[in-house]
Amino acid sequence: MDGYLAGVRQVDGAPLGLIVPHAGYRYSGATAAYGFKQLSGAQIRTAVVIAADHQPPLSQPISVWARGGFETPLGVIPVDEQTAERLLGHDTRIQFDPKSHALEHPIEIELPFLKRVLPDCRIVPILMMSDADDATVELLSEALASALPETGAVVIASSDLSHYPSYDDAVRTDRATLAAIELGEPGLVRQAIRRSMAAGVRSLATCACGEAPILVTMKVAQARGATHTTLLDYSNSGDAEVDLRSQVVGYGAVMFWRHQSPSLDRAQQQVLLRIARSAAEAQVRMKPANDAAPEDPALRRLSAVFVTLRVRGELRGCIGQLRADTELHQAVAEKATAAASADPRFSALREEELADLTVEISILSPLQRVGDPADIEAGIHGLAIFDQGKKGVLLPKVATERGWGRRQLLENTCLKAGLPADCWKGEAAVYRFETLEIGETG
Repeated sequence: MDGYLAGVRQVDGAPLGLIVPHAGYRYSGATAAYGFKQLSGAQIRTAVVIAADHQPPLSQPISVWARGGFETPLGVIPVDEQTAERLLGHDTRIQFDPKSHALEHPIEIELPFLKRVLPDCRIVPILMMSDADDATVELLSEALASALPETGAVVIASSDLSHYPSYDDAVRTDRATLAAIELGEPGLVRQAIRRSMAAGVRSLATCACGEAPILVTMKVAQARGATHTTLLDYSNSGDAEVDLRSQVVGYGAVMFWRHQSPSLDRAQQQVLLRIARSAAEAQVRMKPANDAAPEDPALRRLSAVFVTLRVRGELRGCIGQLRADTELHQAVAEKATAAASADPRFSALREEELADLTVEISILSPLQRVGDPADIEAGIHGLAIFDQGKKGVLLPKVATERGWGRRQLLENTCLKAGLPADCWKGEAAVYRFETLEIGETG
């Protein structure tokens, strides 16, 4: 587990819900670590772990383990008995039925990871039917929303994705399921799964063995203030056993979390602009940049950033990153260096241009999957479009500068990716984001 966790960076946000896989660690442990790493260091006292029955005796329809604790190789994880009792008191359909838990593994396999990242956490283990109806999903969602404390809790859905299709079919099927989850609407997840199950995919037994736990987790996280859904990692068993790709199981790690937009005062903004200018000038003059990291925690938060360089108002370079996996000051320096020398649209910045150089920094909000193009507002939202292994990104200010509307923004982002202008109408994954813009005058 330590090896898996060591390779994962945390999202700079408050985790309220997770989806993690529950196969043997050699198959899904690396993907599970992407989810559990987000809990490391969090002030979480209670973790609700929801899984679906895999074999009889089944929960009827919801079973909460309400006493004692669960033993792991790293020690016992106690049950949060007070929260469990509140759930049992919410409705008679929520029961403490030890027999339904006796032969199940999907909760237990998550607990060593949980113990490793949150050693003092308590748990509320819950089983339910995977294909539980909407009424049962709503029942448990409402019970958890009322039973959990306002802070210090996370809800975790233990679920694998597609079962037993070929490797390529699994990737396609799981992509559809995860896309629906990213949109944040439980009803769309149900629809995506039904479509995939009706599509005649060979050997496809299920799209998610924990469908109902996933829906409950989405609902509870949103009720508790989750604003963003982030797909952290995807894999399937064929990645671990390349000789067994004729029948695989899919694994996804997804985080539901609350994003807080950065607030930087003028002094902090000026520090970032100085860092960017210093890095660009150092690159042009082939001298080392000032690598001293600022102590201000606001400048050290993990951030997605673009740096734009202009000379006499004309674009001379723009490079950025969409993933918030680098400290803000470092990301600004790295992207300023790249914008000065590595934008393939331009020659490298020259020393005689530095006197007329202006620097702009765009700090990006997390990406949000877009299902309805009407949810895009040109000039407010930037776009990232992914399709056929290609990517196109345009910042919000581009639409403002060029007077584009929504359709023009979509088409030009497709073209930026080297794709047909109408790719957004098909299978392309479309994401929107907003930016905090910081700029020099000149």
